[in-house]
Amino acid sequence: MRVSVTRKNIKFTPDSRRVVARYFMNGYERTQQMVTRIMMLDDKQVLQTLEQTLREFARRHRNISAVFFRHCEKIRPVIEAMQIDYEALSLDRKMLIGSYCTMEYAIESAAIFNPSIVEDFDQTGLEAGEKRVIISFRATGEGHISSIVFRRGILDRDNNLHIMKIGNHIDKAEIEHKTLFNKERFLTKLSEMHTTDKYIVQIMQDLPNEFEFAVLKNILKQNLSDPVIREERRIALQEILWLANSFYDLQFKHDSDITERVIFPISDSESRGIEDARFVRFVDDDDSARVMATYTAYNGHTILPKLISTEDFYNFRVMPLHGAGAQNKNLALFPRKIKGKYAMLARIDGVNNYIMYSERVTQWNTPILLQEPRYTWEFTQIGNCGSPLWTTEGWLVITHGVGTMRRYCIGASLFDLDDPSKEIGRLKEPLLSPLEDEREGYVPNVVYSCGAIIHNNSLILPYAVSDYCSTYGVVDLAELLDALKKSNQ
Repeated sequence: MRVSVTRKNIKFTPDSRRVVARYFMNGYERTQQMVTRIMMLDDKQVLQTLEQTLREFARRHRNISAVFFRHCEKIRPVIEAMQIDYEALSLDRKMLIGSYCTMEYAIESAAIFNPSIVEDFDQTGLEAGEKRVIISFRATGEGHISSIVFRRGILDRDNNLHIMKIGNHIDKAEIEHKTLFNKERFLTKLSEMHTTDKYIVQIMQDLPNEFEFAVLKNILKQNLSDPVIREERRIALQEILWLANSFYDLQFKHDSDITERVIFPISDSESRGIEDARFVRFVDDDDSARVMATYTAYNGHTILPKLISTEDFYNFRVMPLHGAGAQNKNLALFPRKIKGKYAMLARIDGVNNYIMYSERVTQWNTPILLQEPRYTWEFTQIGNCGSPLWTTEGWLVITHGVGTMRRYCIGASLFDLDDPSKEIGRLKEPLLSPLEDEREGYVPNVVYSCGAIIHNNSLILPYAVSDYCSTYGVVDLAELLDALKKSNQ
């Protein structure tokens, strides 16, 4: 007998009105030509063109003039290479140049999907049975570039979700890159990325054991500027730069609402998107709490598993994951340590579920096979749908399975609390399958989640509908646990 799921009548759909002001570089020569044309304008023409631009776009963005200045600064080397005194340029002319290096990008025009849900840090001012939550989504726009967006809401005593109003603007964060690297760890990660050894040696051999980001970046840029560089060498050098760029901190302004904050691809390793962030509230041995998420960075060639952490949803730290187990997609962190070690689910071979333990949250080795496809609806692959959930009966893991016609369904498994490599039970049938009205979308026949929570003795399961929009369902926890315990009888 299948476990009953109550699908709630709420839907998160793509909204093409949500735009971010993105840097736009139209190639070196064309940018020089553009700057030349702007330099031919007199001051009155510059002001008229700038005022027209501000009239049309200022209301759509918070402090768009600051964005223009930032984007002008990005092409400062191009301008100075034209023998133009950058410092002598008027503020209006700099702003105008920056406006030509800016474009609007509709971050969720194509899809808003693969949600995860976590308990908010702030639980004040609520009635009995209510919980304030933050839901993250993978938002996708033109060119299938993915970013992370958020919604805040309150679950009431009947498990109905009340979503707060969405803010008027979208803010990208200020970025601060890591400045100092450990050479040994850096080389290990390059090896895991299968970067060509001979080019690594050429670049890294003269660097000290602790080297500065700026030094490495300058060496790489000098080598990449070689007009006759071989393609294999160019790719290898870019991969070294991608890795160095992958360590950074994000800071959002405190006057931004959480619905206005977007984690947009920052480093070159993420140039094609940030995929499937699995957020979890992690409680350490000293009872301190933070929210962390694993996600997949993709640049069109290489995927790089990464970790992001925050204690307030204003400041985020981003780091790559290392080790033989930090491969492929589908990593999900346990919400607490097990016997003094971090624990992680993974699908390193693209087919099976694995578990691994570590002293460091960014270092993962020695994956242990946990689950293989068993039932017909998961014969293609099995993976997690977010971080495990603690229950008195065991670790509840929401899974996904891929079957015939590449149909994705959601399942559930239960594992021992002290030794989660031991499976207690596993649903023989899907917990959730695409309904007829859920089959159509960007990718048909898919239901998928990146993280659930337990509230009011119920499983709150947000899920994506055919990689287009999102909704959520509610499952009675006692019924689900009973079915899992009986599943192996």
